[in-house]
Amino acid sequence: MTSDSYLTPNPRCTNCGGELAPALLACPSCRALIHAPELKALAAEAELAETEKRHTDALTAWRRALTLLPTDAKQHQLVLQRVQEISTNRMGLSAEAARENASPDTPSAAGQNKRKGKWAGLAGLAALLAKFKWAILFALGKGKLLLTGLLQLKTLFSMLLVLGLYSRSYGWQFALGLVISIYIHEMGHVASLRHFGIPASAPMFIPYVGAFVRLKQYPATPAEDARVGLAGPIWGTAAAVGAIALGLLFHSATLLAIGRMGAWINLFNLVPIWQLDGSRGFTALTQKQRMVVALVLWVLVLCGIDGIFIAIAAVATYRAISKGNAPATGDRPVLATYLALAVGLALIVAFAKAEGIG
Repeated sequence: MTSDSYLTPNPRCTNCGGELAPALLACPSCRALIHAPELKALAAEAELAETEKRHTDALTAWRRALTLLPTDAKQHQLVLQRVQEISTNRMGLSAEAARENASPDTPSAAGQNKRKGKWAGLAGLAALLAKFKWAILFALGKGKLLLTGLLQLKTLFSMLLVLGLYSRSYGWQFALGLVISIYIHEMGHVASLRHFGIPASAPMFIPYVGAFVRLKQYPATPAEDARVGLAGPIWGTAAAVGAIALGLLFHSATLLAIGRMGAWINLFNLVPIWQLDGSRGFTALTQKQRMVVALVLWVLVLCGIDGIFIAIAAVATYRAISKGNAPATGDRPVLATYLALAVGLALIVAFAKAEGIG
């Protein structure tokens, strides 16, 4: 039997003395903030980080403050606005918007008609990659982050479980390469989330489904969400290219097959539907930009590279013509990133098909 003497009394508001339930963020009587001292400390930490240009640390502190503020409080709106401002400045969207107003929507259209010959596709890809070089540079030097994820027991255990199951179906070498490719894809999301100061778990693997990262806080803007979403395919594409390069170097059919499968998986993730990465990328695109994506995808369909492009193009077309929640102002770096991924992955799959891989 439990005696009342063992029950811990609920805390009381330091302002009015009213009793407080454990989950409350503000006193129901006087609306005083329960975590006021911690909020002041976080605000000071964030402001210092901003002064020292440690933007990721500033975003982390401000986002932590958001979790301690009621969503209907004025302070919550002010902090959220600050998070959005820092994030927007980091992505350089103001400068990008200025360039968008000063230039036509498709600046490379005239030049594309002049590109002919064997390397035309690669030249176009290089031009697109240049538009989001920030993502490539950010992805470099993240080997330490990849190793850090493996130190999480839940991640490592789920990886080993999936590896054991896949090995029975595909052999341990192909299974290992596939698991590593998926892991790199997911760590791309983790790296981007950390870049924006958003706490998240390490990847968890689900047999015959893939893997996921659990967000402990959602992105504050569509631009953030789109970059976090497309970071996975960016890292995954790099993994596919690396596997194919190693396969060519060492004449390994297994590595070549891993690269081919990795490219296809990342293509599947570009389908702009449900919770897939492509859908998150579309959140930052206007209807006009979505139509541009759809047209490019239909061109890839006509090239007969892979049937997956039919699904991607069909869903992209639906998203473009439907009256959805497309923003009024588009995000051109996200548009360039999506197109670069689609074209780049198409080139990888076409190369693999030509070489008889997979």
